[in-house]
Amino acid sequence: MKTTAILSLFAASATAFAPAPSSKATTAVSYSSDLDNMIGATVEVGGKPWDPLNVSDYIPADYARKCELANGRSAMLATVGYVFPKWFGAFEGPVSIDDPIAAIGQADLQWWAQFVIFCGTIEAYKYRMELEGKTSTGGEGEPAIDWMRMYPEDPADRKVMQEKELKNGRLAMLGIAGFVSAHFAPAALPIGPGF
Repeated sequence: MKTTAILSLFAASATAFAPAPSSKATTAVSYSSDLDNMIGATVEVGGKPWDPLNVSDYIPADYARKCELANGRSAMLATVGYVFPKWFGAFEGPVSIDDPIAAIGQADLQWWAQFVIFCGTIEAYKYRMELEGKTSTGGEGEPAIDWMRMYPEDPADRKVMQEKELKNGRLAMLGIAGFVSAHFAPAALPIGPGF
């Protein structure tokens, strides 16, 4: 009884000095209406635009889609780069192990410099093509990079191709995150032996 009375006194005195709640005016512009016209609202996400963290309230939806596609494309390459040495072995060269995380440290600094310059060149080319009206995210217009002429001309086929790329990119992002997590926390994820 005495303890309850003392705790209630402390709680009452603490609330006396708490700041009064203030109403905050938000300056974020909502882009949720832009999500309705975007590719990706398929059966896997309930047929609705998927934005569980309300990111579109803070950044434009088309910018978020560009980031999602760029990260998905990188994750697809990273997943292949993670799986290939484990199943097929490494190429001849200074990197002699099949552990992709350890192989990052074995690559020469000169190789990393060339890789960064190559990626920067591709990104600069994509940016220049976007300034000329081409697209790197699908949608309207000609693609910025389509050297093999695989991008369909028909709008319905383009939508199917864009949904495939988006789904594969999302799956690859989850996949590479799972591979790396299993590497640093063994037996934490139900991934097969060797991964």
